[in-house]
Amino acid sequence: MVVAQPKTQQSQVFPMKIVTWNINGVKARIEVLKAWLRESDPDIVCLQEIKSVDEGFPREEIEALGYHVETNGQKGFNGVAILSKTSPEEVTRGLPGEDEDDHARFIEAVFSTEKGMLRVVSLYLPNGNPIDTEKFPYKLRWMARLEKWAEERLSLEEPLILAGDYNVIAEPIDARNPEAWVNDALFQPETRQAFRRLENLGFTDAVRSVTDAAGTYTFWDYQAGAWQKNNGIRIDHLMLSPEAANRLESASIEKHVRAWEKPSDHVPVAIIIV
Repeated sequence: MVVAQPKTQQSQVFPMKIVTWNINGVKARIEVLKAWLRESDPDIVCLQEIKSVDEGFPREEIEALGYHVETNGQKGFNGVAILSKTSPEEVTRGLPGEDEDDHARFIEAVFSTEKGMLRVVSLYLPNGNPIDTEKFPYKLRWMARLEKWAEERLSLEEPLILAGDYNVIAEPIDARNPEAWVNDALFQPETRQAFRRLENLGFTDAVRSVTDAAGTYTFWDYQAGAWQKNNGIRIDHLMLSPEAANRLESASIEKHVRAWEKPSDHVPVAIIIV
């Protein structure tokens, strides 16, 4: 077998397709991931819930398709990764602000492009359930840490994309049955307010900037025929700094992937920037 090496170009070129996808276990979903990479041909992919330690990630299979791989992994759960057609200039793992937090939920990569630097984050925000346990305060603390980090990064005035599974239903329109989520951490007022504070820093929700349509979802549970009934929620977001939002050409949800064999319960969400 001939293994293709990652592309040797020194900088990313535009237009550029950047995608976020909670893969729900990269080893269980490796064939789906490879098929999707061939079909979608993204330039940068932010994965969440890889559920793999760094050394266990199926790196060679992804590199064979022409992608560089950076991971922040953890055994059995969590874990994030960034796949890219060119190597990043710089990679940072972990969200500052809570030294005892050992969850692998955050990775940032800085890319050199023909138009300057581009910062891309893959993040997996805590679920927060049940809300009467420590998991919910942890979620809110994590969101506060993200807000502080993002505010500092915005001062660089560079294109910045915060991509990932936010575990946030931002508005009632983002759920088929919002009343079913009123006791869930994803839809609590405190959760939604924290997300709104991030937006108020100057970030643009890429998908909602191009459509206000109902029925726009990124996640369908495996249970109770949720996919067949389109009983979904929108919790996977690409949040763009002003410098990135100004270059947004399109945003889309690659919903058809949910119907593939052995799918993730999330689907890829894509943007194109120019």
